[in-house]
Amino acid sequence: MIQTPASIRGTFSEIAAKVVEGTRIGQDDARWLWLNASDSELSSLAASVRGRFHAPGSCTYMVMRIINYTNVCVAQCDYCAFYKLPSQDGGYVLSQDAVFAKLDELLTLGGDLAAFNGGFNPHLPLSYYCDLFTAIRARYGDALEFYALTIAEFMYLADHAKLSYAQAAERLKDAGVRWITGGGSEILTEDFRVRHSKFKYTVAQYFEAQRAIVDAGLKTTATMVIGFDESLEERLEHLERTRQFQDETGGLASFLCWTFKPYFTQIGGIEITTAEYLRHLALCRIYLDNIPRIRTSVLTQNQQALEGLNYGADDFDLPIEDEVTQKAGATISLDFDRILGYARELGYSPAYRHVSLGRPPWNIGP
Repeated sequence: MIQTPASIRGTFSEIAAKVVEGTRIGQDDARWLWLNASDSELSSLAASVRGRFHAPGSCTYMVMRIINYTNVCVAQCDYCAFYKLPSQDGGYVLSQDAVFAKLDELLTLGGDLAAFNGGFNPHLPLSYYCDLFTAIRARYGDALEFYALTIAEFMYLADHAKLSYAQAAERLKDAGVRWITGGGSEILTEDFRVRHSKFKYTVAQYFEAQRAIVDAGLKTTATMVIGFDESLEERLEHLERTRQFQDETGGLASFLCWTFKPYFTQIGGIEITTAEYLRHLALCRIYLDNIPRIRTSVLTQNQQALEGLNYGADDFDLPIEDEVTQKAGATISLDFDRILGYARELGYSPAYRHVSLGRPPWNIGP
């Protein structure tokens, strides 16, 4: 059925009424909005949902560092420009002292959050991770927080150690871990994983592992990456699965979406526009009505990411390092004042969000 301008307006009004009243929309509604709603209409609806959780004009940010503790990985995802196979030259594993140096610099720059992201390294036993995280917690206490591994890495580590997900979660918790983030999700459909990451885990296994993380009392997040070759239906399936998981567990503290950087990757391609990213961010905010924090990606969109605050996002981080995305073409600026100034120009008052339990200034220790 071909819709007339009048019927399009009528359909939009019906969906908008659901959103404003707090009635949950479904995939059919989301699909219609993506195909027919204007940027301003999506922005307006996203702002309505955002307003349930955050005051207008408010936003938060963090200064963080992604520490790529190893680049050795056997997953062989075709969208990754970072990894080295165990047999290749150029592979590395960071020592504890090298990690400490990176954390010390993070604190010096005013940050208090580090995230660990490496890969499926068959040469690293569970003891490497437990010893590292125990040492970090002993050295820094609550002065900084760290996201220990992504879910995908956690799954590989558990299997490699011949532990259940529940057992692996408890071992890491005993080592001082409080967070395991939703990284490694990319697009959560089985077809996508068959096409691009056939040596990674299935979607069902991914959520099984994340449920075990929540059940262990650890904190976790949701992530999504767009701009590969995924279809609209795959994007909507990802959002639906994420919303269902949150309905069932309430364990997702935030949702972060970023864009695929295609440079120097096997899959290649052309990077999607910021305009498409912002529309998708708005759709995420509208659809994920049970996740309080939606984060926009400065790492992959630079200063333009802050436009996402007008499309439902309320939070962002100022990264100082991430080799994985930098290898694929991401650029990082340490001119935090300029970036925060742009948020203010857009009408927002950015406030630092501490994930750690401590507060600056800190004594870094010996």
